[in-house]
Amino acid sequence: MFQTFNVTSTPEQAAPRVTSLRTVMTDAGLDGFLVPRADAHQGEYVAPCDERLAWLTGFTGSAGSAAILADRAAIFTDGRYTVQVRAQCDTDLFECIDWPATSVAKWLGRTTAQKIGFDPWLHTVAEVRTMRESLAIQGKDLVTTANLVDKIWSDRPERPASPAVAQPYDLTGKTSEEKFAEIGAAIAKSGAQAVVLTLPDSISWLLNIRGSDIAHNPVVQAFAVLTTNGKLALFAEPSKFTDLGPDSRITISERSAFGPYLRDMEGPVLIDPNTAPHAVMTMLRDGGDVQIIEGDDPCILPKAIKSEAEIAGTREAHLRDGAAMVEFLAWLDAQEIETLTEIDVVTALEGFRSATNQLKDISFDTICGSGPNGAIVHYRVTEDTNRPLAQGELLLIDSGGQYVDGTTDITRTVALGDVAGDARAAFTAVLQGMIAISTARFPRGVSGGHLDALARAPLWRMGRDYDHGTGHGVGAYLSVHEGPQRISRTSTLPLAEGMILSNEPGYYREGAFGIRTENLIVVRPAQMPAGADPRDMLDFETLTFVPIDRTLILADELAPWERDWLDDYHQEVWDKISPRVSDVAKDWLRQAVAPL
Repeated sequence: MFQTFNVTSTPEQAAPRVTSLRTVMTDAGLDGFLVPRADAHQGEYVAPCDERLAWLTGFTGSAGSAAILADRAAIFTDGRYTVQVRAQCDTDLFECIDWPATSVAKWLGRTTAQKIGFDPWLHTVAEVRTMRESLAIQGKDLVTTANLVDKIWSDRPERPASPAVAQPYDLTGKTSEEKFAEIGAAIAKSGAQAVVLTLPDSISWLLNIRGSDIAHNPVVQAFAVLTTNGKLALFAEPSKFTDLGPDSRITISERSAFGPYLRDMEGPVLIDPNTAPHAVMTMLRDGGDVQIIEGDDPCILPKAIKSEAEIAGTREAHLRDGAAMVEFLAWLDAQEIETLTEIDVVTALEGFRSATNQLKDISFDTICGSGPNGAIVHYRVTEDTNRPLAQGELLLIDSGGQYVDGTTDITRTVALGDVAGDARAAFTAVLQGMIAISTARFPRGVSGGHLDALARAPLWRMGRDYDHGTGHGVGAYLSVHEGPQRISRTSTLPLAEGMILSNEPGYYREGAFGIRTENLIVVRPAQMPAGADPRDMLDFETLTFVPIDRTLILADELAPWERDWLDDYHQEVWDKISPRVSDVAKDWLRQAVAPL
């Protein structure tokens, strides 16, 4: 099993650890200390040795931060974690703050704390700049310090040192030499001679390598500096790269050499203030009068725009994964529901993916929430929370696989017997939102922020909404959550052909049920209807082919074109998936894709 169900944190662990942190905080002359979820690479997922927020507070979500003061403490999370944070944290110890409605700086401004410490490796240049400006107005100081959590974390795990493996050209579509030239040109265009890279997926993409330093994310943790003349200085455990052979373009040094290298650099140097740790800026300046140019990590956008080889591989990965999902759903439908628990479901699903003999990992811990657990957006079942399935409830299953040719992410909500009408009404509205994105045609230059309302409109008409984005970017055998492409109210980046995104509206009723329907989609040039203006437009190709539970749909609520889309989609599921599954699964699939 790639997934485990052990309990990794409890609310009770926080009080003694916070007490210890306050002791070293006082010794350091500080009134407060900030503890983010992030590591030095600013990725969404972190290695066990960097799970400081979870170790200190008990909160295991993938986004959040804490502020510990001498007499009070707060934990900041967004709407995805409203339920989870209160279940995992000691609410007598921590104030649970809705972020970004209330920022860390705004909350600190309401306190008497004057001198707040932070680890400069765990906060970005932009984050520190914004917070310092806000706190300075209030007469407060934000000061760098060694990481105080590390001082009290006596059994901290070792840093990962998994080997890097080469990703073949037939799956990348570009050699690393071509990528070096492309990124080198972007560096030169910015006016710099070199760029500092800190994101593991950027470095893994650039070098056409994959690894296993982070669970479920096939990336190699490293820092790098690429120059316009095509030379790359890589900073990571050298033993990771022994199987890749020598490369005259690349020098490999220990992580500890990264800081001294930065201090010795001559400018101009490009850094991304939104991803580079504040420590990078500090070390560059420590070396002298180095010109620093701020701009986006030049790997991010080229990585998001997939090559034809990456898209072809992703299509194949989704067909393979779709067949595994159909085998699983056919199995689930044949079971006596009352005999199963959430863990049984997760274990079975991973088994069907493993049976492909091509599964490298799951792409994240499977979210399998029955009944009220489905309302916890990023729910992870444990031995403590494991819940028996029950007739009349909804079961939300959000899962994915990492295959060498692609990354998958799919959510299906299924009925366990007869489900009440209000849940079916909400399911139908969520489906209508997903269909609206699937069928969207839009001019080039439109961002995900423009499209987000299409997915929410059916729920808005009911006076309902959901507190997460409609879609995130997805990598090509890389991170399942990838930027900068998004379908979100806050996204301003124009969508471009080759970008892969999720399409996943939802609805959640705390204490009752959760609903989400998710397919992956890829941006492509639009096929224009007869009589259309000669405009340059884009639309989406659907990548995911798995039936949607027809028993939960209020068919009369669908417009004729929505019914047509669903029937056409299900026919395509049959055409693509039925040749890949067992006879038993094929019999189930034939019924599951019948026209409405």
